Amino acid sequence: MTKTKSNTEIEYRLTINGVARSFVSDPFKRLANVLRDDFGLTGTKIGCDAGDCGACTVLMDGRQVCSCMIPAAQTDGIHIQTVEGLVDGKTSLSALQHSFLHHGAAQCGICTPGMLMAASALLNVNPKPDRTAIEENLAGVLCRCTGYRKIVDAISNAHQFETEVELKTEGMAVGSRMIRVDGLEKVSGSDLFGADDAPDDALWIRVIRSPHERAEFKLGDLNALKTKYLGLIEILTYKDVPGFNGFGIYPHIKDQPVFAVEKIRYRGEALLALVGERKTIENIQYNELPITWQILEPIKGTVCALSTGAADIHSNVPGNILTEGRLKKGDVESSFSRAAVISEGEIQTSCVEHAYIEPEAGFARRVGNRIEITACTQAPAMDQEECANILGIKPEDVRIIPTACGGGFGGKLDVSVQPIIAIAAWKLRKPVRIIYSRIESMSSSTKRHPAHARAKAAADANGKLVAIDMKVDFDTGAYASWGPTVADRVPVHGSGPYAVPNVLMHTRAILTNAPPSGAFRGFGIPQAAMLQEQLYDDLAIQLDIAPLLFRLMNALRRDEATATGQVLQHSTGLAECLEALQPYWKELRAKAERHNATNKTDIRHGVGNACMWYGCGNTSMSNPSTIRVSLDQAGRLTLYNGAVDIGQGSYTVMLQICADALGLPPTEFNLIHGDTDLTPNAGKTSASRQTLVSGKAAYLAGRNLRAKILRLVNAAEDSELSLNKHVISVYEEGRETKLDLSTLPILDVLKNVLVGEGTYDPPSTPLDENGQGNPYATYAFAAQIAALEVDVKLGTLHLHRIVAAHDLGKAINPTLVEGQIQGGIAQGIGLALTEEYIPGRTENLHDYLIPTVGDVPDIDVIIIEDPEPEGPYGAKGIGEPALVPTAPAIFNAVRHATGVRVTHAPLLPHRLKAALDRAGYER
Repeated sequence: MTKTKSNTEIEYRLTINGVARSFVSDPFKRLANVLRDDFGLTGTKIGCDAGDCGACTVLMDGRQVCSCMIPAAQTDGIHIQTVEGLVDGKTSLSALQHSFLHHGAAQCGICTPGMLMAASALLNVNPKPDRTAIEENLAGVLCRCTGYRKIVDAISNAHQFETEVELKTEGMAVGSRMIRVDGLEKVSGSDLFGADDAPDDALWIRVIRSPHERAEFKLGDLNALKTKYLGLIEILTYKDVPGFNGFGIYPHIKDQPVFAVEKIRYRGEALLALVGERKTIENIQYNELPITWQILEPIKGTVCALSTGAADIHSNVPGNILTEGRLKKGDVESSFSRAAVISEGEIQTSCVEHAYIEPEAGFARRVGNRIEITACTQAPAMDQEECANILGIKPEDVRIIPTACGGGFGGKLDVSVQPIIAIAAWKLRKPVRIIYSRIESMSSSTKRHPAHARAKAAADANGKLVAIDMKVDFDTGAYASWGPTVADRVPVHGSGPYAVPNVLMHTRAILTNAPPSGAFRGFGIPQAAMLQEQLYDDLAIQLDIAPLLFRLMNALRRDEATATGQVLQHSTGLAECLEALQPYWKELRAKAERHNATNKTDIRHGVGNACMWYGCGNTSMSNPSTIRVSLDQAGRLTLYNGAVDIGQGSYTVMLQICADALGLPPTEFNLIHGDTDLTPNAGKTSASRQTLVSGKAAYLAGRNLRAKILRLVNAAEDSELSLNKHVISVYEEGRETKLDLSTLPILDVLKNVLVGEGTYDPPSTPLDENGQGNPYATYAFAAQIAALEVDVKLGTLHLHRIVAAHDLGKAINPTLVEGQIQGGIAQGIGLALTEEYIPGRTENLHDYLIPTVGDVPDIDVIIIEDPEPEGPYGAKGIGEPALVPTAPAIFNAVRHATGVRVTHAPLLPHRLKAALDRAGYER
């Protein structure tokens, strides 16, 4: 340790990944920032800066630490190992990294370096740990994507992997367990996320946000602040927006301002932005800002928003009802009068945070009269349109370059950093970057809609459903976001994946002073399913029919009509899912009932079942995707794919589909992803649409290019292809024909000689005033079982096992499918039991409780393949379906264990205990 000329900075010497290094720093600078800023080791990620998420885990003298909690003063003379140093001297990756690739243990990849380092600390002392030791070791590292099971498998089996893991090169790619095409970057730490890269001369932005939920404000003399701080270059307000100061999902509802105009509608709303040198910007105190406040009483919750005399959140939405959704089929009232059994109930669900481990980040720069925005996103084409509108320029003058996306789940569909950095870079003509803190990410981003649902369902004496009537009020928060989508989608799905002849649905999206509610894995369907599936359980109990059998009796089947009157012509695999669960159901249910009958303790066991269906894609509207594939003169094959991968594996899936459609192995392809200047519009990554819609486009692109090749050599459709540098060989009935690509005319500046393109838009029809029509081309189906125990004295709950059977048409990549199902279940567990966002109170990953590795039980995944003719090779979607039935299955298991029906989610211990007390529960 050596003192420098500065009184605040000291030189420190340490060893990083076996190399002696030194740096000069303030003693309080965090090790995570030292590694990233001073040494460019961005494999160490920062997810919270508070030691809560573990993404920044490194080894310090062999022990795992959260580097965001280690000051520079503690680093002198120590040995640090980061993910970049995980090599075994024999191959480019360690055995542990190879095992992660093989098992699909990395999805979005933002937590992967931290997981690898934590696992390395364990494996260094215990090369073959059992699952308990692994779970204890990983307790401090959070993952939001995987559900942890594949991570545990990878660590448990790491000792078996000593050689390179390769892409599949023989046979069909579709249906294989090909490793992720972006897997190497994720396990090596070289994947670049929004915070990992920016021009060296980029200015820093700090957004100033409201600490109040509802208020009016005025800004004073901003120039005085600029005079005081020389490193403060600009202060941006709504007056600096060149175009329209508003954004939103719908073309006709751009109601959320980039910077607020004298009114604040939720805590976390942006008022202004400080631009300049990072140290200066971060040292400006909030109380130095010339803001005068008039604090107003906030409108909290839908009941308050609808009450007489309540203020309007927006003057153009009187009464605060943003939109309504309706569906009517048959005669519900008369059906209830004739029913043998009826069940009624309600449920209140809370505000839920996406809690992706990567906070929003990115940079922007002006290039002439164009703007380039590099940021994490789920929807580059939507970002392009929004930013063009805000800047007042043409969409083609906006370039969106997606970084790796460290989780999204719907939360990165709405723009966040993009407009702010675009305005700054456009005005100042200098590159500008931003990285949200964890608190800023959570306070400013969209949430899952809180909901209050009320419903009544009925069945006849034979156990057939006859009617359901459901009303749901959704708290859409201060701005519209995806509120209209939720209100439209829920009526279609609210009766569940069952043949119900009489259905009445009414939904409302209601404005309040809560954070905007947006898209979150399910678009409102999970909230409705939590109630609807409990009512159906109750009907089964009244009729003395096993709940799983009751669902099997009522499951939608081919040639039956849905609640919208759509007759399902193909791929309707719910019955097969339930049949696959039957042996598990019998075993687990019998085991639970034996326990409850013979054990005189406070621990009760329960087993519950629930089902779901999910329309893949947009509801009753066009949502096309286009994919392009090309061959250049040198024989380079390139797939241009704008379908952003947020962890689900779409980059790999699109390659597998296109490769098989073309007839060349996936190893021959170069890949270009997401960049709006280079890739055609593949639509947003949401609504479980990418495999179905973009996958079909990738299939058509591959077939289109194949047809052009075969036409040039006059070969038959069943010919085989091979590619060797600039020569394509076509084999037909023992005859080989060679096509020299270098002799073909060049089509574009990239020297492409052959280009295939595919566009697909799934067929659907608009819904009429009664919600009747064909809203989706196809539906995914699933059924799950949850087995658990309840401590009735404490009100605590412990999950034992979940069994999940999912019909996804065709598993393009079974490893990725399993990972999606396990990850969705983990989020469903959080939705059911632990997650509740409260503005100002749970704006961090310490108080906001997402499931840890110890909260996710063993999960059995059963893949059901009922091929969908509309989909590529029969495939449908899996993203949203994985989450929807989990919470209802858990709640039905609680009912089985205790007899108590859940009325408020999440089912925190105090709520469960209160429910047991209200029911007068006795063991």
